[in-house]
Amino acid sequence: MIFESETNSSIKFFTIVIGITVIGLVLKQLSNIFVPFVIAYFLFFVFAPLNSQLRQIKIPLFAIILLDIIITFLFSWGVSKIIIDSFLSFSESLPIYESKLNNIVSNTAVSIGITDPFFTNFSFQNILSRINYQSLVGGVFTSTFSVMGNILFILFFFVFVVSGHDSLYEVIKHRYVEIKSKPAHRGLRVPGMKIKMLQEELQVNETDDVSSSSVDSKINEIKNGEELKISITLKSITDQIQRYVITKIGMNLGAGITIGIVLSIFGLDFAIIWGVFVFLFNFIPTIGSAVALIAPALMALIQSESIGYALLIAGIVAGIQTAFFNLLEPMILGKRLNLNPLVILFSVLIWGYIWGIVGMLLSVPLTAIIKIVISNSESKHLKFIGDLMSSNK
Repeated sequence: MIFESETNSSIKFFTIVIGITVIGLVLKQLSNIFVPFVIAYFLFFVFAPLNSQLRQIKIPLFAIILLDIIITFLFSWGVSKIIIDSFLSFSESLPIYESKLNNIVSNTAVSIGITDPFFTNFSFQNILSRINYQSLVGGVFTSTFSVMGNILFILFFFVFVVSGHDSLYEVIKHRYVEIKSKPAHRGLRVPGMKIKMLQEELQVNETDDVSSSSVDSKINEIKNGEELKISITLKSITDQIQRYVITKIGMNLGAGITIGIVLSIFGLDFAIIWGVFVFLFNFIPTIGSAVALIAPALMALIQSESIGYALLIAGIVAGIQTAFFNLLEPMILGKRLNLNPLVILFSVLIWGYIWGIVGMLLSVPLTAIIKIVISNSESKHLKFIGDLMSSNK
């Protein structure tokens, strides 16, 4: 008996591992479908509070979806225009920065005693000359059309997500209630079932009369209880996911705008680009924050050829990021959604392998959502996994 139990546990374990592996491979192979779908669901959670308010005042669903699409288009167009204009301005000033970078590298090499001609006669132009611009331009155009196509694909999915989410919610709820109330139905269909077993299963006393009407009443009571329970659980999961997504996007956006404005005040060139860097890369905790810190600090060093100014810019970016992501964000989200640093590392690697750069940006939000779902489960095993994913001590 013990051997049989261990065998069943081993089979279950390997089945789960194989299932997760297959799901990962499917997500990787069908990334062109799943990535827009996941982003569309993120958009759904972002617009959920607005859509809920509009539904309360009896605005038709098609008008709500149209408004969401218009807002998304306007936001995407505005951000794209700002980024493109900034990069065009950067390309015009590139020769100036090339000259300053050459001087910094050459002078640094001489001051620390490096005699390698590559460093003492450093030329950034020589490095750029090795780039195949034809393939680069082709790649840029391909990427641009790919992004445009993905935006349309995301909005296509978004329409169906907004219109079909409630139906999906009801299907999950009814299926859960059906599974949970099966024992009661099974008790009625087994002719030889003892009265005591039926009483225990339906949670009635031995002195009660287990008639057909009382059994039906008890089954309906069980169904109503399970339906209320799953409704509360699903609403809790939805609210937590919505709160996390909106807070994370809001924090990143707030930090990006603040850093863009402050760096502009302190005279750093292309402050808007560095603000966009902060917004995007802080979806990846620690790693993204480091990238968002190094890039403007390096730009400050090249622009001013002053280590002091570069350290000032680095301190400003680090201070603002700390205020937003180490103070404000935990205050709003609470410590319950804190992820273990090892979980963050592995999630970035795994989702990066599956979906590339987009996967790395979405890795932590996706992992946090998985943790939310697991934490609301009744399974002791899943709750244990949720505790392992948490950084709470």
